[in-house]
Amino acid sequence: MRCWLLGLVAGRAAAENGLSAWLRYAPVPGSFAPSVIVATNASRDSPVYTAGRELQQGIRELFGKYANISHDLRAAAAAPSILVGTAADDALGSLLGPEDGFVLDIRGNRTVIVGQSERGALYGAFEYLSRLARGDLADARVVSSPDAPIRWVNQWDNPDGSIERGYGGRSIFFENGFIPADLSRVAQYARLLASVRLNAIVVNNVNADPALLNDANIDGLGRIADAMRPYGVRLGVAVNFAAPQQLGGLATYDPLDPAVVAWWAERTAALYRRIPDLAGYLVKASSEGQPGPLVYNRTLADGANLVARALRPHGGIAMFRAFVYNQHLDEADWKADRARAAVDYFAPLDGQFDDNVVVQIKYGPIDFQVREPASPLFAHLPRTNVAIELQVTQEYLGQQSHLVYLPPLWKTILDFDMRANGRASLVRDIVAGRRFNRTLGGYAAVVNVGRDSTWLGSHLSMSNLFAYGRLAWDPTADPYDIVQEWARLTFGLDERVIDTVTQLSLASWTAYEGYTGNLGIQTLTDITGNHYGPNPASQDGNGWGMWTRSENTSIGMDRTVANGTGFAGQYPPEVARVYENLSTTPDELLLWFHHVPYTHLLRSGKTVIQHFYDQHYFGRQTAQTFPAAWQLLKGKIDDERFDHVLFRLRYQAGHADVWRDAVSTFYHELSGIPDKNGRVGRHRRRIEAEAMRLTGYVPIELYPAVTASNGSAVVTVSNTTAGTAEVELDVAPGWYAIAVNYFDVAGGRARWDVFLNDMLVGSWIGDSEDVLGHAASSKPDGGSAVRITLPDVQVQRRDTLRIVGTPNGAEMAPLDYVSLLPRHAK
Repeated sequence: MRCWLLGLVAGRAAAENGLSAWLRYAPVPGSFAPSVIVATNASRDSPVYTAGRELQQGIRELFGKYANISHDLRAAAAAPSILVGTAADDALGSLLGPEDGFVLDIRGNRTVIVGQSERGALYGAFEYLSRLARGDLADARVVSSPDAPIRWVNQWDNPDGSIERGYGGRSIFFENGFIPADLSRVAQYARLLASVRLNAIVVNNVNADPALLNDANIDGLGRIADAMRPYGVRLGVAVNFAAPQQLGGLATYDPLDPAVVAWWAERTAALYRRIPDLAGYLVKASSEGQPGPLVYNRTLADGANLVARALRPHGGIAMFRAFVYNQHLDEADWKADRARAAVDYFAPLDGQFDDNVVVQIKYGPIDFQVREPASPLFAHLPRTNVAIELQVTQEYLGQQSHLVYLPPLWKTILDFDMRANGRASLVRDIVAGRRFNRTLGGYAAVVNVGRDSTWLGSHLSMSNLFAYGRLAWDPTADPYDIVQEWARLTFGLDERVIDTVTQLSLASWTAYEGYTGNLGIQTLTDITGNHYGPNPASQDGNGWGMWTRSENTSIGMDRTVANGTGFAGQYPPEVARVYENLSTTPDELLLWFHHVPYTHLLRSGKTVIQHFYDQHYFGRQTAQTFPAAWQLLKGKIDDERFDHVLFRLRYQAGHADVWRDAVSTFYHELSGIPDKNGRVGRHRRRIEAEAMRLTGYVPIELYPAVTASNGSAVVTVSNTTAGTAEVELDVAPGWYAIAVNYFDVAGGRARWDVFLNDMLVGSWIGDSEDVLGHAASSKPDGGSAVRITLPDVQVQRRDTLRIVGTPNGAEMAPLDYVSLLPRHAK
């Protein structure tokens, strides 16, 4: 929302918009001036050539010095110099590194960067520039290689330019059914990906359009590949399993039909003629209504092998998603469980997949929740290549409108020991191929950048993309070290800035889990809607299988073998025994595995319900500290990024209130058990809008009711008539912050004006859908709920507070409540 707070607004010049992300190369102290940069490949498509250009640009921006680029090895004899090339160059062979690895050797005035591949050489150049940008000019020798060969990004972009679960603007790859002529943002994106050592990207939605494989689009995809090739980022394509029928005109898409096999071979060959370095295909089949081999009573391995064999002559990989389940489960069946689906479908097929198939497994058994156990499927495919699927875009985790630093969550999965066959079996070792001696494996992450200058819709959310690259390369990296490096590269070398960004980031996941879903109950967002605002009731009463089985006396999914769905038994025996037993299951996953009374005691001595109440207040309180901590950095960060982040942290602090109240109220009403601290349902400083004197406003009931205070709000009587809500304040004289909770509904730009007596103290426009990237809501609910706070307003007893709401379009200026929060009471 645009907001005018009297006495607080002043024009500030724009500075940085975030487009360069962590590759800002802001000037740093020190003197560094190589006379020449020797890049051993002069081809403009070569990552080695790109490495030379990156080094030249970075040194110029960091130190204000210009270095010539040469492609003649003899020029490296000059000092100071930087030499970058591959181990294929005879003079550099002694510094060989494995895979896409590199050696960075910094000695006095000479630096040598050698990659096992051209990509490796570019990665080494970016590592060197990262060190310089962080003010590290010391001699060093770095030998680094990737933990796994597959380090891919998935984009869920559609041909029309929309992005499914994207919150950073429209697609940089597609628009109006075509690949656009200007692909400069694509090249910039490839540069960012290469700088964190990511080596391929699937550019289109897994719910794929068959037409993407027609000749015109193949040429467009070729232009995308051309734009990314200088950075060593290869193109992948998500394909529709029914394309032979829907695009090719065949009567069938049966994977064993010879005509279908021939069609895939021909289309794949056409792709490779235009894109010789195509990375491969990504397939979502027999899932959520997408076509697949199960239609023909063929196995998922039959489907995966169909496309893998078309790719094999060209060296391509078939990434086949394990996200296959029935979304029409019967909740009345106590044994039904979506979490079982991946193992049930894929484990019997182990060893039947071709060796260029990689089964892509979501980190948890359900769907990118705030906390899940590691998917047991990782332990069931010792004869199959696997990759883990993470999600950088925050589909269920605040959609980039909430700060949630994800590496601590990811580490709970990567560091988990499956104990397959009674041996150490860390998930990170399984996906890398080490545990079961597989040749392929690695990482995929759904990222979904868009045309927004921040890429993801939020400056701070870019830490997750940076961290994904770092962890895909080295999954033992510490999330603390990663965010420290990212903060230095993104915001500069001021230690107060770095410490604040680090502290906010490391507190954010536990805070978000605190005010959303606890004890493994999942995120409790609106799963039947846009996956954004709170709606705990939506988890149950449908066939999607994300059930909590919340009742009046008890809560949680019984996934035990003894009494429940049997999911716990899908883990290897040592792990299964832990999860089967209520007393050994970790509290943070208690409700994932067990159905217990609300009065069940946790290890902390608290009951489940009291833990819910306390954690929701803790999470909300933590989020309240974020804006104040950020405000202390004013003047240390450019105004544009400072304001952008502050706006979102303030929004998050207000929306955390909405989450806390909605979830706490839901379980308070369901269980009938009071909060022993007397907080839930008691808001002594709150004035309900429907209790104010209303003119042109009328009360409405909300669904879900818990997303509004007291279950109701007010809206204007029409979309052409302003409404007024007025109240005489019965408070002690003093200075207050006036917090107004309202609903910013998509489809209009309503205006709210707040008066104290006849003095205007604040105004704003309801345009969150233009400012925040999260999925918009067309009605007042937990997703459209917003809190705005007008600070430092002097109030006298019996002053009149008046709010005037002016509707616009479909937005009828909805109001929920007002809170007066004392500052300096007299």
